[in-house]
Amino acid sequence: MKRRAFVACALSTIAGGKLLALANIGDCKNPVSLSVENDYDVLIAGGGTSGAIAAIQAARLGAKTLLVERSTQPGGTMTNAGVCHPGIFHAWGKQVISGIGFDIVKKCVDLNGDLLPDFSKEPKRHWLHQIWLNPFLFAPMLEEEILSSGAHVIYGASVAGARFDSGIWTASILPLCDTQSNSFRQTVPIRAKLIVDCTGNASVAASAGFERFSNSEIQPGTQIYRFSSYNLSDIDIPALDAAVKEAKKKGILKEQDIVGGMRNFLNTGGFNQQHVLDARNVCSGAISETSARGRAAMLRVLRFLKNFKGLENVKVSYLAPETGVRETFRIKGESVITLDDYTSAKLWPDSICYCFYPVDLHHAHGVNPKPLDRGKVPTIPLSALVPKGSENILVAGKCVSSDRLANSALRVQAPCMAMGQAAGAAAALCAKANISLHNLNFNLLVQTLRANGAIVPNA
Repeated sequence: MKRRAFVACALSTIAGGKLLALANIGDCKNPVSLSVENDYDVLIAGGGTSGAIAAIQAARLGAKTLLVERSTQPGGTMTNAGVCHPGIFHAWGKQVISGIGFDIVKKCVDLNGDLLPDFSKEPKRHWLHQIWLNPFLFAPMLEEEILSSGAHVIYGASVAGARFDSGIWTASILPLCDTQSNSFRQTVPIRAKLIVDCTGNASVAASAGFERFSNSEIQPGTQIYRFSSYNLSDIDIPALDAAVKEAKKKGILKEQDIVGGMRNFLNTGGFNQQHVLDARNVCSGAISETSARGRAAMLRVLRFLKNFKGLENVKVSYLAPETGVRETFRIKGESVITLDDYTSAKLWPDSICYCFYPVDLHHAHGVNPKPLDRGKVPTIPLSALVPKGSENILVAGKCVSSDRLANSALRVQAPCMAMGQAAGAAAALCAKANISLHNLNFNLLVQTLRANGAIVPNA
């Protein structure tokens, strides 16, 4: 096949959206890197929970948008780490987060024949209002929405070396390429009017010289999996609890391999019932090491259970591709959301969305969520998405400017979707008007978000 013809086949177009090829994969001895354009209005790094929504919103508003994602699919923690139960969109009997993210969630529920929770009733536990989705369906549906918006998408690549000069950002796209052709040495230069960093660790903002911070001790991650093929009524739970305790003493199991009692573990198939300490995903080495430890923990538990009466036939029915990481870096923004700001439900003058989730700091031995006081619904300001001293760059998602305890609630999917939509809208409005983010009319941003289905607090 001729090179030009193959490159044309490598591009998938849906209503103006494109899946872009950084190399001619049919002939890697002669790589071609011209499939991606070099100039965009908005460059979005990271196609996870916030980045995918940011790309959809920016492109729908007419901004020429490029989304760069390191994995092979969008959705981040929801798809790659298997935490595909977003929440919380409702608080105290009314919806507080809506917009693009919630619309896609509803479409996924409908197509899979699932049911939404009864949001009119206040749940006894917060997670009862989380919406359980099929992760194998959510990824292609999210991708369909991104491409239908007109955004361009690159998978298997990352953004690095961001620099701002004369009103334009320049950055490099680092693709995964074939080493035989030495194409791994190639980078693709990109120019953009605005950047939205949705990497989850603020890596692009950091590469541009803006401050980010972390703690010496971070929250553990979780390797999501499910076990099946057993009957709970056939199992002596007290004896199993005792056996687990003994196995941990002997080193057959590690302390964090099973968090909590075995009745709850088996009721859920082990879903979200273990911790991986010091879980990080800031580089390829950290991703490799963290996910390998997560999978090894699953194998330890599986082999241990198979030796117990009633669990001889236990099977693995699901294993997420990556270990979910709860915490890495947060930016130092123009505003910093503190625990007191969060729990008091401070209404910021530049609030762009609500967040409703308990303070949820995981630790080595488990987690003890602290619910919000009745009637409290915290808000997130636009200034917490702006790195201090920056121009025309936004950071959305779990690396939002916040202290550690506030971030333990802000990091979950629903507010990350809302932050992504707000960041995408702000970036598009600035790019289309050729103005700095600092000169954006905030009332126009609010009107735009509401016109696109988002709920914005009244300042």
